[in-house]
Amino acid sequence: MTLSVNDQLRLLHDLLDEQMVDNTGSVAEYQQIKRLIQKIIANNKISDEQLLQLLPEIYNYGRLGEIAQSSPEHITSNIDNIENWKNAIQQINVE
Repeated sequence: MTLSVNDQLRLLHDLLDEQMVDNTGSVAEYQQIKRLIQKIIANNKISDEQLLQLLPEIYNYGRLGEIAQSSPEHITSNIDNIENWKNAIQQINVE
């Protein structure tokens, strides 16, 4: 079963929200964030300019989180970004 872009965005939002609430993230979660971003970009169905600009930032967050010495510190240092990304994702509804 293939996830729609809306499903992928919802999953991305949920991963970011869970990391923010729990203040921790696993390597697998960061890898999943990167894979989701790659699929969303490849789908080419996002027309929202703000989100298109944020997707590389979110990918980079996943990449750096994968190699971070301290996941809580990585999340805390990106807390404002995560909130911004979550808000941008919530505004999107791709048909």
